[in-house]
Amino acid sequence: MNDSELADVVVIGSGAAGAALTKRLSDRGAKVICLEQGDWRRTGDYPSSGIDYEGQFRRSKHSFSPNVRKKQEDYPVAATGGNPPDIEMVNAVGGTTTVWSCEFMRLHPSDFRARTLDGVGADWPIGIRDLAPYYNQNEREMGVSGLDGDPANAGHPSLLPPLPIGVAGRVAARGFNQLGWHWWIFNMGILSRPYDGRPACDFNGQGWYGCGVAAKASTDVTYWPKALENGAILKTRSRVAEITLSDGGSPRGALYYDERGNLHEQRARVVVVCANGVGTPRLLLNSKSKWFPDGLANSSGLVGKGLMLHGWRSVRGTVPNCLDNYLHSGFAPVFSQQFYETDKSRNFSRGYTLFVGGSGGPLGTALWVNAPWGLQHHKVMHRSFPHTLGVTILAEDLPDDANRVELDPDLKDSSGLRAPRVVYTFSDNTRRMLDHGSARAKELLAAAGAEGIVVEDAWPGTSHLMGTARMGTDPKKSVVNSWNQVHDVPNLFIVDGSSFATSGGVGPTPTIGALALRCADGIWERRAQWK
Repeated sequence: MNDSELADVVVIGSGAAGAALTKRLSDRGAKVICLEQGDWRRTGDYPSSGIDYEGQFRRSKHSFSPNVRKKQEDYPVAATGGNPPDIEMVNAVGGTTTVWSCEFMRLHPSDFRARTLDGVGADWPIGIRDLAPYYNQNEREMGVSGLDGDPANAGHPSLLPPLPIGVAGRVAARGFNQLGWHWWIFNMGILSRPYDGRPACDFNGQGWYGCGVAAKASTDVTYWPKALENGAILKTRSRVAEITLSDGGSPRGALYYDERGNLHEQRARVVVVCANGVGTPRLLLNSKSKWFPDGLANSSGLVGKGLMLHGWRSVRGTVPNCLDNYLHSGFAPVFSQQFYETDKSRNFSRGYTLFVGGSGGPLGTALWVNAPWGLQHHKVMHRSFPHTLGVTILAEDLPDDANRVELDPDLKDSSGLRAPRVVYTFSDNTRRMLDHGSARAKELLAAAGAEGIVVEDAWPGTSHLMGTARMGTDPKKSVVNSWNQVHDVPNLFIVDGSSFATSGGVGPTPTIGALALRCADGIWERRAQWK
């Protein structure tokens, strides 16, 4: 199919959402074209299995930040505010799933009803029952290893046996047990057994940085081979400049630059934007017209507003045990959601997850503990490596319209398109939550036998990009409806982290995949409307 042919659906972005949606619709027989501004990654693009992986990943070409990589397919992201984030994303087939940490955790039922239960944030127009079958389907497609029976996550089955938790997991588990706190083993998108034509993890490196043997659940090795076999078309090196409109103001396709800088228009009956919580509002705001002078889908004025990033803080200490986790693909073997739900006595709303893991290799440890140069270096390293146990707090971030994505007045990408600027400041609620979490992390480390406990500065979750085109029932207070369909125009859909109404206290990727599968079903069920 070429640009002159009308596709049923054009999808913008090939990551967690774009891949799942494309595969699902192509299963049904829809003619789908996906435009991806990056390209395929090769096994050699991932130095995570080499003995020098820690050094390699400090080279600019392997940075998670597009501002550091500065590849042609990247776009710069400016940042300001009280806590300006250095946004992390990957522009490639599979998007940021090529380097994500693979934690397959679902939102809790309460996450969908934060306004009703706790008077904060917003209620989603859907609930856990609406997404549960799609969580299951996404996990079957991606391949998930874990342990059934977690009382904090009922109805969350695992397909494959759990990955080993390592020494760090066992040490932390003793601390959790001593305190009487809930803990469990992660469901992770790293294969513990061969699955669906892919090999099991060989534990030969930090695979969450990018796996060279396809044992990691990135959409370039899970959804995309099947979607392409179905007949879906993936156009790489295709940077979308704007969503084009018909004479009546309805989306008719996407205007994009190819790798030589030539402009094309791919027309389609339905347009689906899956460009992440920064890239999606950037594209919508760049798609101005006489019908939408403030940006496409922006009659509410909310496109780009309500950015949520999660609040993070790490606490570390040294234990006498030799921790082997720097050799494994699972950097966080166990977690606790003891403090996930709202407790008014804590002086903050909502909650957080505690993640536990050992340090990285020698270089990562040296940088983490600020090992000095000179005579004291070996003394500090002998104490710290491999003995550093870390606890990370992932705190729910409530939506605040002051936290936002807007177009930078000066910064542009290599195609001359205006780049995004992120404005972000931690809320008082997030700060109180992180303070509470760091105090609990200190308790846990002490119970696990750690000494020299250090609480690090908090930072915003720079790859968890949510809330900038939020879901809701009221067109004046949201951008998309319960099926990720834009309120303003019927044949435009937005499905990625930008559609989240609240962030929860877990990573967004599994929920993004589930939303995309559900959105695909909604598009297909209403296909008669797009003729």
